[in-house]
Amino acid sequence: MRKLLPLLVGSLALVAGSAQAKPADHEAELARAIAGRVAGEPVDCIDLHRVRGSHIIPGTAIVYDAGSVIYVNRPRGGAESMDNWDIMVNRLYSSQLCSIDTVQLLDQGSRMYSGTVFLGEFVPYRRVQTGSAH
Repeated sequence: MRKLLPLLVGSLALVAGSAQAKPADHEAELARAIAGRVAGEPVDCIDLHRVRGSHIIPGTAIVYDAGSVIYVNRPRGGAESMDNWDIMVNRLYSSQLCSIDTVQLLDQGSRMYSGTVFLGEFVPYRRVQTGSAH
């Protein structure tokens, strides 16, 4: 029993350490998504006709791919309910998605409501232009 106790305590410490590391992992995932790009001035709306795809970075942000520009939205509220298994449902009244809009989340497996996200500003990230100074 004396040998088992330190092993159990060590295992619990590992589990607790990995639970605390999760937000950092999602920040690292976001950093990889915007690598080689520079942030521009935040905008309130994006034109959805230009968006080719989007994906959730769990608990952190929604990334919208508009070709040469990637928009990152860090929600004002509800981000903690976002995960990889969510489907985003937007109810739009124009061709733009704006910071005053909400996104409903549905669980991919059950198709049941899993949360609401209150969008924030959209930060555009553009590739760094490298050129020679000839």
